[in-house]
Amino acid sequence: MDYTFYDISKSDKLKEQAAVILHTAFTNIGKCAWLTIEAARKEVSECTEPANICMGMCRGDTLLGWAGLRPMYDKTWELHPMVMHPDYQHLGLGRKLLKRVEEGARKLDIIGILLGTDDETDGTSLSQCKLTADTVLDEIRNIKNLKQHPYEFYKKCGYAIIGAVPDASGIGKPDILMWKSLLQNRPD
Repeated sequence: MDYTFYDISKSDKLKEQAAVILHTAFTNIGKCAWLTIEAARKEVSECTEPANICMGMCRGDTLLGWAGLRPMYDKTWELHPMVMHPDYQHLGLGRKLLKRVEEGARKLDIIGILLGTDDETDGTSLSQCKLTADTVLDEIRNIKNLKQHPYEFYKKCGYAIIGAVPDASGIGKPDILMWKSLLQNRPD
């Protein structure tokens, strides 16, 4: 499959496709975010602001998926969001998109990427227990993927779970915090 990468902030057509993908992908799996196309358009607008990186993967003029990267700390930025159209998931394209975003981050001397991957759909064992300050680290060590939660995708891409925010999206709906150093495999 031939594909190219684009800065979606430079194309209104790609921005609209990005909003449709965001809305479709998250509502298809029962997530509470971006329940309307208007909410998805607002998110895309925020992601395409000048300080941010907003990379899209296209085949021809069709957007397959996209990712946003925004400043969080001086040298560690937040990946938010990352989404592939449901028709193009589980084909290895997300890994290629993420690698391209990481390359762009390195060019800006960003040395780490942080992300939160919510568990709103009981996708991990973390949603099945009461997370407290006393239990969270043990529960993270013993995490199990129950419903193809994306934390495993990020682990395969070199991200490590560094914490969890209990009840972030409601009772029993934690946000799993992950981080990756971009100093490893850095071209010199």
